[in-house]
Amino acid sequence: MTWKTEGNKLTWIVLIFALFYFVPMDAPRLSAAVREALILAGWYAREHVLTCLVPAFFIAGAIAVFVSKASVMRYLGAGAPKAVAYAVASVSGSILAVCSCTVLPLFAGIYRMGAGLGPASAFLYSGPAINVLAIILTARILGFELGIARAVGAVVFAVVIGLLMHLIFRREEEEKAVAQAALPVPEDERPLYQTIIYFALMIAVLVFANWGSPGEGAAGFWVFMHQSKWYLTSAAALLLAVVLVIWYKLPWWKMLIAVVPAVVLGLIYPAVPVLAMTAAVIGLAAATLSEQAEMKEWTVESWTLAKQIMPLLFFGVLAAGLLLGSPGSEGLIPKDWVAAAVGGNSFGANLFAAFAGAFMYFATLTEVPILQGLLDSGMGQGPALALLLAGPALSLPNMLVIASVMGWKKTGVFVALVVAMATISGLIFGALYG
Repeated sequence: MTWKTEGNKLTWIVLIFALFYFVPMDAPRLSAAVREALILAGWYAREHVLTCLVPAFFIAGAIAVFVSKASVMRYLGAGAPKAVAYAVASVSGSILAVCSCTVLPLFAGIYRMGAGLGPASAFLYSGPAINVLAIILTARILGFELGIARAVGAVVFAVVIGLLMHLIFRREEEEKAVAQAALPVPEDERPLYQTIIYFALMIAVLVFANWGSPGEGAAGFWVFMHQSKWYLTSAAALLLAVVLVIWYKLPWWKMLIAVVPAVVLGLIYPAVPVLAMTAAVIGLAAATLSEQAEMKEWTVESWTLAKQIMPLLFFGVLAAGLLLGSPGSEGLIPKDWVAAAVGGNSFGANLFAAFAGAFMYFATLTEVPILQGLLDSGMGQGPALALLLAGPALSLPNMLVIASVMGWKKTGVFVALVVAMATISGLIFGALYG
């Protein structure tokens, strides 16, 4: 026992006691903010944990078990050719089209497998930011110029931020490249096409289950995809079951036991597809945990990531809801303050928009209606782009988890780069189209 250790404990006890002692619990705004925090946490649990995070955890666990380190280092490692590494990172991230929290298990998986800091950072940004449907909605609802600027800015940001992260921490990256070059190159246990199909089906489940509504007045392909999302999700899941039995040697009778309850629930309660998905997740976990070697390790790795990430996300979502409220409402910080601070095209307005967007939580596609409300309240075009480029890619929950993976120093630099580039982009766009 040391005085420093005990002093730190005493300080935390005093601060927590003082918080509860002096905070006006009966203040209407505080009560409303606490309620908004719980509403946001409940909404996040309903809309994102089962359909977004659970598939993402299984994909991340599969990366750790079924993707060889040689493959990661060949395409994303610290010593990989820059053109290949950043192309793979940005393209693979954009295909997923996930929110800032769902991309975290996947980022943690490739980073721990040996991906270079630059490509991993490009992947981390591109996943939430380069969302084709969100960009189309932005152009249709908020204006063609803003949609194009968002698309171009997001692609450029992914590459530039990755390159800058590599340059800033180049000494560590050079040491990592030397260490990776000295490692023996293991052989893949199965043909590459089998691994590609396996991951493609898991990604299909993730993407189809989270296919957002294209909004009122939409027609054509996007409407068809939204109406068919659960049929496509089910088809991808059933094909994945077949792949696990044929190529990954999971006993067919175990897979049958896992699949039947999900199919039955899907037929009995077609209007509540999460019941079938819950049964499928439980069945898959039970079937794989009862096996040995790869199958069991897959679920164990997925659970390890879930234990690390979920508590931080839960705390972060509560904090974001307390400060900024749930979508359409407000927390301790009034939305009028935000709207008043982002009018015009000053440096301060763009910086505030980028900074506020970086800490707010945006689920996939929700940034468009939120921004529409801010624009109606007087937000400038430049700050609008700054928020679009910083907001979907970052959030307070997202930052907490990134720090647990690569440390606060690298996380701080990553966040600062996103905010700075979003601010500069907003200034330029506002000067041209404001």
